[in-house]
Amino acid sequence: MSRLPSLYISHGSPMTALNPGLVGERLATLAAQLPRPRAIVMASAHWLTHQPAVGGHAQPPTIHDFGGFPQALFDLQYPAPGDPALAAEIAARLDAAGLPAAIDPRRGLDHGAWVPLRFLYPHADIPVVPLAIQPLLGPAHQYALGRALAPLREQGVLLIGSGSITHNLHDWGNYAEGKEAPYVRPFIDWVEQRLQANDSAALLAYRARAPHAAQAHPSDEHLQPLHFAMGAAGGEVLGAQRIDAGIDAGFLAMDIYRFDGERAA
Repeated sequence: MSRLPSLYISHGSPMTALNPGLVGERLATLAAQLPRPRAIVMASAHWLTHQPAVGGHAQPPTIHDFGGFPQALFDLQYPAPGDPALAAEIAARLDAAGLPAAIDPRRGLDHGAWVPLRFLYPHADIPVVPLAIQPLLGPAHQYALGRALAPLREQGVLLIGSGSITHNLHDWGNYAEGKEAPYVRPFIDWVEQRLQANDSAALLAYRARAPHAAQAHPSDEHLQPLHFAMGAAGGEVLGAQRIDAGIDAGFLAMDIYRFDGERAA
């Protein structure tokens, strides 16, 4: 079975589901380049827990975890099956790595999962297992989660972290058409440079080392799926490839990263 990369996806606003723009094109192109996975593990910035947790629902419901948007957005469904057996294997792997995990049999797919999956795999015919992140435990913890699950890439499982490479909702509506927040490009350029250099230490310490880190991420949860995807690359060589998908609303950079890394097993 072909080894899959790990991915980091910037999922943007829920409205991306209706107005996909460039990121929709980039995700469709990326999916066409990948071997078809047998299952997907999705670590989303919108499932936050204090301790590791994995979704064990056999048919995860589509969660519309937002308000104030058009009815057409609430009408969308992503009826992909789950994979309870894979969820149990994930929990066992995390337990073995010293990261005890609970299985939530009711968890569905939040918009950090189903919005990008609509453009990666629009037929919703590949099982999806959601994975929680624990932002209070820090980037190194998310990296460890990824490392523990990296061998699944050898078994046809696509490991994805879904967040946003910049995410400061205080800037919603502050930038007119064609204008960008001044912190966005310095921050995303620094991330790309550190990834190309395989400088995981700097990226794990991004709050102290990245330019404009506090402006790009007032809270950590939307960048920590990147640390998960880095860990899931399976080694010290990340093999990072940046896919530029533009900047939404002047402050939400939509970068996607593919990590081919080293062999995970």
